[in-house]
Amino acid sequence: MAGMHIYLIRHAHAEDGEDDAARPLSAKGRRQIRKMASRLLKGGLLETEEFWHSPLVRARATAELLAGKLAGQARLVEVAGLEPGAVPAKMAIRLNGLRRRVAVVGHEPFLSTLVTLMTTGHERPPVVVMKKCAVLALERTGSGWAVRWLLSPGEI
Repeated sequence: MAGMHIYLIRHAHAEDGEDDAARPLSAKGRRQIRKMASRLLKGGLLETEEFWHSPLVRARATAELLAGKLAGQARLVEVAGLEPGAVPAKMAIRLNGLRRRVAVVGHEPFLSTLVTLMTTGHERPPVVVMKKCAVLALERTGSGWAVRWLLSPGEI
């Protein structure tokens, strides 16, 4: 796949719980990941060197399961600034400076705001709303980023 891509992935469905950071994936979430990984593999759609994830359990587990099924050599990296309340503009600056492909596993509304900021230069109105276990590919253009594709579990 030619070109520079960044993949943004919303964590899969998680169990309810009082400690938000510790919520594990549900059985539904693990099924979503298996289905999404199969579609991504079949289409050769996701090529990455690293899976970045927030410190929250559900994001880390989503990254681990996808990495295990898709990219055996991809590194898992816990990255500060991907938590639900983090500032998307800071992550946009970091991603803009990258010269390698990464997959970023995070949360809403952070991811939708990040996509909007990177493609339009503004945080609102959102250009997409990321469903659980959705994967979006951003492609570097001459002047910034464009949405290349978006897959949601209900569409595959």
